[in-house]
Amino acid sequence: MDRRKFIRNSSIATMAFATGISNKGLASVSTISQNKNLKVGLIGSGWYGMVVAKAALEAGGVEITAVADVDSDHLNNSINELNTLQGTKPKGFKEYKDLLNSTDIEAVIIGTPPHWHALQFIDACEKGLPIYCEKPLAYDVDEGRAMVNAAKKAGNIVQIGFQRRQNEAFKKAKQIIEEGQIGKIYQIGANIHFNPGTHDTTPQTPPASLDWDAWCGPAPLLPYSPAIGHGPWRLEKEYGNGHLVDWGIHNIDIIRTIMGFNMPEIVEASGGIFVLKDKITTPDTLNAIMQFNGIPVVWEHRMWGTGDLNPMFNNGVFFYGDKGTLFASDNNIVLKTRDVEHASMEIPTPDMQEKHVAEFINAVKTNNKNMISCEIEDAHNSTTAVQLAMIAYETESKLKWDGNSTLTGHSEAQKHLARPYRNGYQRPVV
Repeated sequence: MDRRKFIRNSSIATMAFATGISNKGLASVSTISQNKNLKVGLIGSGWYGMVVAKAALEAGGVEITAVADVDSDHLNNSINELNTLQGTKPKGFKEYKDLLNSTDIEAVIIGTPPHWHALQFIDACEKGLPIYCEKPLAYDVDEGRAMVNAAKKAGNIVQIGFQRRQNEAFKKAKQIIEEGQIGKIYQIGANIHFNPGTHDTTPQTPPASLDWDAWCGPAPLLPYSPAIGHGPWRLEKEYGNGHLVDWGIHNIDIIRTIMGFNMPEIVEASGGIFVLKDKITTPDTLNAIMQFNGIPVVWEHRMWGTGDLNPMFNNGVFFYGDKGTLFASDNNIVLKTRDVEHASMEIPTPDMQEKHVAEFINAVKTNNKNMISCEIEDAHNSTTAVQLAMIAYETESKLKWDGNSTLTGHSEAQKHLARPYRNGYQRPVV
């Protein structure tokens, strides 16, 4: 399924179940403060940065007062669009540090690719600013740990962009499991099968509007091509680290949230690039097993198959219990127990992104961290799980994780926890 259509279709408004993956912060922002807009800076104003910014404006009580982007076209286009939407024109900056030094912001949204998250996030923490940061939390495990430490030190309000915690179908799934309808769960499966569009891999001069060196930042400076630039970077190993880390992470986060898992203790993975050779640098086919509390969570993605037979099951989570099986996705629940032949419920969700950002805005305006549904440590746990799966894939290893900083007995895999920064950049140590 086209990713843009998936996100758009996942935002159709309808019924809600009060079962509580996230029932926090759902009051309208206008009921908290009708007189003063929260002044927000946007770092990274490409496609998804603007998705989050526009969700913030839809939530209300916000003004985007500053924007930073190293692509002048993105910068100018976003400033003009925001001016039209909110009636005021944000200041524009190329350097995100200039935005952070602005006196016109009270919070920031970080919508850049993950290889930039750690530096931008920690710099914002040092300013004491509340932060809404897109997922995955960081590019590597060590960066994520530094970000957790920085937020603890700053004491600021942080929300990470796992917006599916607002999803009504997943809340209903949690209720069904907690009621014991499928019994004791022995295995969990998750998948998002998709056929990504590919782009020209020929090295070429970057667009005149894009400072490619600055875009790459602390990551390796690869020769520019449309296949690794805006958008497609998600499937480039050095910038996005692939489908599981970019999109599948949502399902792993939901599993962790429903089951109360922390981090996996054992991780293994296998796969490869079987169809899109020379087009992408991360697997188009991947199987990973992450053991949480002795329960295997089996991730799978491939390009074809499930959607051809039944599109409902192409993207979602399967919970296998001794009394039955439960499938949950963004819009559906399917329950099959020993006593019930088949029960299916369609549960679309009001805009998850808007709710998730509204939760952050409300928390900031009331200075109430308890309203946040995805705090940074939780996001670090979900991000680490998928990062470990990719390390297992890269090193062809079965990994044992101590839950903190060590892969027991795997010196080669251990090196992947912290990627060296490019000359001119320094890894954060907090």
